[in-house]
Amino acid sequence: MKLRKSVPSPGCAAILCLLSAGLACAQTCSTASDMDPATRNGLENAAQRYFEMAARGDSASLKQNAIPSLASQFAGIETAVKDNRSSLSGATATPRPPFLLKQEARATEERTEFLCGVFGPTGQTANSTEFIIPNLSAGTYGIVTLDVNGANGPRTVSFVLEQQASDWKMGGLYVKDPKIKGHDALWFADQARAFKGKGQNHNAWLYYLEARELLVAVPFMSTKMTDQLYDESQTVKPTDLPLDGATVDLAAGTKTYRLTAMFSVPVGQDLDLVVKYQAADVSDSAKTFQENLAVMRAVLTKFPEFRQAFDGIVARAVEPSGRDYGSLLAMKDIH
Repeated sequence: MKLRKSVPSPGCAAILCLLSAGLACAQTCSTASDMDPATRNGLENAAQRYFEMAARGDSASLKQNAIPSLASQFAGIETAVKDNRSSLSGATATPRPPFLLKQEARATEERTEFLCGVFGPTGQTANSTEFIIPNLSAGTYGIVTLDVNGANGPRTVSFVLEQQASDWKMGGLYVKDPKIKGHDALWFADQARAFKGKGQNHNAWLYYLEARELLVAVPFMSTKMTDQLYDESQTVKPTDLPLDGATVDLAAGTKTYRLTAMFSVPVGQDLDLVVKYQAADVSDSAKTFQENLAVMRAVLTKFPEFRQAFDGIVARAVEPSGRDYGSLLAMKDIH
């Protein structure tokens, strides 16, 4: 989610507050060591309770305990609970030290930064964490990550909690596998460096992004290591991929397609490349499949290095309305 390095002013978050000429900080972050025992226990107990609901597949109870804005759009949570039930059922969950975030007034910025722990003159340290959350309303929030060991291997389950009266309501749920194809973030970082060494900067860029995603439990979190990988990735950042909201044109025979996004995603035991492009109409699935195939072929013609880094390509044609049609093919089947 965060595509820039975080470089706060020198010192820790507490110092930043003191520099505000006596005014109260608009936002503060407390680490576990800063919290009173009752607050820490309340956060951990709430996360454990919601984890047990998720492990049972009890989406109804989770919805009843969700904040209104989440409960009104709960389909994504229900899907996540269903998809991960086999990994969570019967598993043990151990909480990591939680974070307590306070937003005193609605942020005027689109994104609110919370600096947690101790920062140094050049940014993050081994004892710091940053959260950047968009459009956050005033309130008190908690972020709790559980390390889960179950039948399908380790997972991290993270809850965003919002304090309402004396209760902690669920404001978000994130379930992540810390590995892809059995490989962790450090492996992906090493592979990114290897691709860079071979001049395969597009592969390197996408693998750096994957490494950073695997390092954090929630997508709006960053650490010293993710910031270091960000710096490394900037040396290979491509100018011919659809990045940061920009589009690029891709020629395929006599036709040109406008690409809007390109990123990697795990699909089962594979790591695939997703390519999204603009389409006027996707109602004719047979025709759209041929368009998707043309995009896949054109991508590999322009970037043959992708065959070494990914197992397949998912091409998604997207209408202006947002409706889309996707096709997945293994690399060996794209000629």
